[in-house]
Amino acid sequence: MRAEEFAKIGSGLNLMAQFRLLCALVSFLIIPGVLAGESDELLSRVWDGIQQAQKNYNSMCGTITETRTSNLMTRPLVLHGKFCAEGTTRFALDYLEPSSMHVRFNENYVNVTSGGKTEVREIGKSVRRAQSYFGREQSLGNLKKNFTITLREDSRDYQMKLVPRSNAFRGRLNYLVVTLDKRDFILRSLEVDGKSGVNSVFVIDVNSMNPKIPPQMFEVYKP
Repeated sequence: MRAEEFAKIGSGLNLMAQFRLLCALVSFLIIPGVLAGESDELLSRVWDGIQQAQKNYNSMCGTITETRTSNLMTRPLVLHGKFCAEGTTRFALDYLEPSSMHVRFNENYVNVTSGGKTEVREIGKSVRRAQSYFGREQSLGNLKKNFTITLREDSRDYQMKLVPRSNAFRGRLNYLVVTLDKRDFILRSLEVDGKSGVNSVFVIDVNSMNPKIPPQMFEVYKP
């Protein structure tokens, strides 16, 4: 598939908007304090596990498979790639098939390179604003005010579904589903159903915990 075709298929979903939304949502889900004070036993158990995972793992690398569907697409688009992450401020994603695309996020800037062109956007303020809003003492109240939360478990996973209640998120998102492994509370999948009509399911396979990642892995172009 050529880069032009890849871009045409993805035209229903603004990549920068999607990545900005993902950074904001995922960051407040994994920062300390989001679920503190919750009385529900299951929710408290999940939160304790996330806290411990944060202490145990500062970096990770692995593979990622995104399955993208839309009413405008005749069949699902399946993207295969690899990623590395360090803390909540550095992220590298390289899609290898069916078309090459590279994403780099480093504190303030995100670079998306496809078809020989690189798009640069400053998203640090948006991410920090979300972290601050959902990371203060009233974080749980803010979370409940903005989302209806459903949490369930099975033999292998914990699954948290968030449905927007406020206009701040309802205008862009139908729902978000986060799946965590029960053994180590590492993110295993993320489903994002957007108002654009595009649904993306990211299946994540972490194969390296706490690797030493070269700084150049997260290099970004800054205008």
